[in-house]
Amino acid sequence: MEPLIAQLKDVTLDYLSFGPADGPLVLCLHGFPDTRATFRFLAPHLAAQGYRVVTPAMRGYAPSSTSRTQNYQLATVANDANRLHELLGGDERAILIGHDWGAAASYPALSAEPQRWRRAVTMAVPPLAVVSAALLTFDQLRASWYMFYFQSPMANDVVPFNDYDFIAKLWAEWSPGHDADEDIAHVRTALGNEQNLRAALGYYRALFSGELIDESLAHVQVATVATPTVPTLYVHGRNDGCMLASGLDGVLNHLAPHSRVEIVDDAGHFVHLERPAYVHGLIDSFLAD
Repeated sequence: MEPLIAQLKDVTLDYLSFGPADGPLVLCLHGFPDTRATFRFLAPHLAAQGYRVVTPAMRGYAPSSTSRTQNYQLATVANDANRLHELLGGDERAILIGHDWGAAASYPALSAEPQRWRRAVTMAVPPLAVVSAALLTFDQLRASWYMFYFQSPMANDVVPFNDYDFIAKLWAEWSPGHDADEDIAHVRTALGNEQNLRAALGYYRALFSGELIDESLAHVQVATVATPTVPTLYVHGRNDGCMLASGLDGVLNHLAPHSRVEIVDDAGHFVHLERPAYVHGLIDSFLAD
């Protein structure tokens, strides 16, 4: 599988493509602290069904470039998804799949340009309104401590210390009992450069930055709080130690009609890696409906 390149406005994205070139596009967006290798089970599964599955390294994650304007705002990441759809020749059959930050970016991407997407699958992070409500609770605030710690410049040195042991401990806390050695090795490569690490932390720092960096994306910024009109399957591990399942009340109220919510037993934050066959079945059923 040869890497391919997509040149966007302020970043170059490196991506892999699986399946037939003329198949319906499935764009898969990864999160933190993760890489496009997170879709190593799902991408071949969907490609075998005739989809053209594309897995980019998200902006700032090697081998993609960092942003030339240091822009890691949610609206910009969401816009990346829609621009990739355009550059890759996607049509109205396209599917958007996102995990963690990839899920967070999927909602405004769907709301801003719904005509591009037939269905969506999001995992581990619900719509922003649900996250915001959950962060009013002590339990979720305690689980989300890292978001606030990342605002400190100390994180630039602490996260990579001792061969990124910080990342390994996050994975262990978020998906208890899951063997994440392979994935953490990929993360060390993707964030091994100081600029890449600061880019990944920049996603969190941009949450609190306020002013929109790229004014041309004002419509996407508005879409971050809109309810998508594209039917979406939301999948969440019951044992998720990052975004607690106890805070998911009302998820369907912030998704389009004909959406579904599935809470998966015996799985944590990286539900698609912990129970791949089960999650594949949920996705197959949803896309075939």
